[in-house]
Order: sequence, then structure tokens, then C-alpha cells
Amino acid sequence: MNSIKTLGVMKEIRQQLKDKNKKVVFTNGCFDLIHAGHIDYLSKAKAFGDVLIIGLNSDASVKRIKGSERPILKETERGFIISNLKPVDYVVLFDEDTPKLLIEELLPDILVKGADWEIENIVGKDVVLAKGGEVKTIEFVNDQSTSKIIKIIVDRFKD
Repeated sequence: MNSIKTLGVMKEIRQQLKDKNKKVVFTNGCFDLIHAGHIDYLSKAKAFGDVLIIGLNSDASVKRIKGSERPILKETERGFIISNLKPVDYVVLFDEDTPKLLIEELLPDILVKGADWEIENIVGKDVVLAKGGEVKTIEFVNDQSTSKIIKIIVDRFKD
């Protein structure tokens, strides 16, 4: 089963999940080079509900946010990898710089971001709270990031 969905298909699935009283959790990110921190974060996010939907930044979106050298892996590869992780139920690509449109369209029950985000700055918070949903943050358990992994690789192979 392909768990990477277009927004249109995901909206239909979201309605089916709502009809079944399933609690839908949404988070988003670039997920460029998957590391243990990502897995921990996604596992904790999934524990908040029944279904975890990931908004995955497109290649163009990652490039605008992270710079011209990113992403390392193309959106098709990132989508394939993240959609095959145990906690993840569905993945939806988005081209915008923020997942605001996805959140407005999917109306998750719970919106999750890393604790490095102040709740008042989480994109889509207003939409989710206005419909009676919750916004949660997750503490990072390790000090890993894709940027740090890239730096380690670059430093290791310098002349």
C-alpha cells in the first residue's frame, strides 16, 4: 500500500477517519536524512492518537527553507523512507514554506511540533485550537539533526 497521498485523496481518507472516530495526529518536516531523533519524535507523536499524518516539505520547499544544498535526498526518496516507518500512516507532500494549507484542509485533532517551537509560533495552531483540537510539543531526546550529520560527513572528508 502506498501511504504517500495527494491532498485530495488525503482529505477523503481524513473524512473516513473522522467518521470512524479516529484521532488524527499531524506533524510536518523536511525529514532529509532520517536519524534516531526523527524516529523517537515520530513514535511519540503517533502515541497521541490513532493515525499519524506527515506533511513532507517538497524539494522546492526544502531548498527555500534550508538553502541551495538541500535536500540531500529527493522528495520521492524521503517520502518512501518516511512512509515506511512504523509510526507513520500517511504522507502528504506540500510545496509551500509552511503546512498551513494542509492543516486547514485536513483539520487534525492534534498538531505536534518539536519543543524547539514555542506553541504560540506553531503554524496552524489557531486552526486546530479553533475546532477544539490540541497542540502539543515533544522534547528532543538527543542532540541530532540532519545539519549536524552533514557537518560530520563534510568535516570527516576534508583534505
